Amino acid sequence: MKNPSLLAVYIAFSAALLLLCGEPPAAVAVKCDPSELRVCAGAIMWSTSPSTKCCEKLKEQEPCFCQYMNDPDLSGYIKSENTKKLEEKCEVSLPKICFEESEGISSLG
Repeated sequence: MKNPSLLAVYIAFSAALLLLCGEPPAAVAVKCDPSELRVCAGAIMWSTSPSTKCCEKLKEQEPCFCQYMNDPDLSGYIKSENTKKLEEKCEVSLPKICFEESEGISSLG
């Protein structure tokens, strides 16, 4: 059997670590705000090279692409050839299929 005092120290140390560390941080929710992509206007509209900030914002807003594609005011920009070029340059992925609650499936395809 293990030394009881050593076991007590181990348990106390483990408890202290748990208290200090707490729970792991929760995933940060993305606020879908297309105005965050203003830094990409030149790349989207005129095919200029995207800035580092543009790529960062695209990656940040990536979970929102389906929402943007289903918005009639934004879908033309999201589905444009220039935006498709940004996929490779910024290493983001445009969704191939998005589900709309009211209209079923919408495809970029």
